[in-house]
Formats: sequence, structure tokens, C-alpha cells
Amino acid sequence: MELKTRQVNDVAVLELEGRFDAHTAAPVRDIFQEITSQEPACIVVNLANVHFVDSTALSALVAGMKRSRQLGGDLRLCNLQPPVRMIFELTRLDRAFEIFTGEAEAVQAFGPQVESR
Repeated sequence: MELKTRQVNDVAVLELEGRFDAHTAAPVRDIFQEITSQEPACIVVNLANVHFVDSTALSALVAGMKRSRQLGGDLRLCNLQPPVRMIFELTRLDRAFEIFTGEAEAVQAFGPQVESR
């Protein structure tokens, strides 16, 4: 799996590509740990190029979301492909995460809380 991180305003954007599973979740957890070292921890995970997630990947995302919320931020998802969206719906995690159709929309949803830093 490929990982790319960048900043858009004060939002950390993490782009993933490939399978997001038990073999690739550790680097994502490491990135979340690094990103959440500052408050508020505002993160957008772009899953446009991910076509498979397993329970370990879901666990990594939930842990990142919890940590970012503890620090006054949030973790939002965008560009879920149909097979990935189906997993989120089956596990009802689509109710726990804010999921957006596009990256710009997800970043903008953080609104003034991010821009005022």
C-alpha cells in the first residue's frame, strides 16, 4: 500500500492506495500517532484508491478518530469506493465517521475551527 500525507490549511490529508488490511495498518497507525501530536488534530483520509479494507484497517481508523477527537479535532473519510462503503455500512461505522464524497468537501467541513489556528 502507498501512503501520502500533505497539509491543506491546517488539515492533514492522508491518501491511501491499495489494500488496507492487517499487513498495512501499522504504518497508518504510525502516521495517525504523528499527526495527533498537535491540537487540534484534524485529519481527512482519502480512500479513493482503496478497494479493500479489513477489520484491522477499520480498527486503525477508529483509533485515529478517537485520538483526534480527544485532541479537539476529528478524522473524516472521503471518496469511499463501493466495496469499501459497503463494509462501513455493514459494520455501521458509516454512522461513527463523517463520510464525504470529495476531499475538498471533507477539508472544508472543518471550517473556521481549523483556519483560526
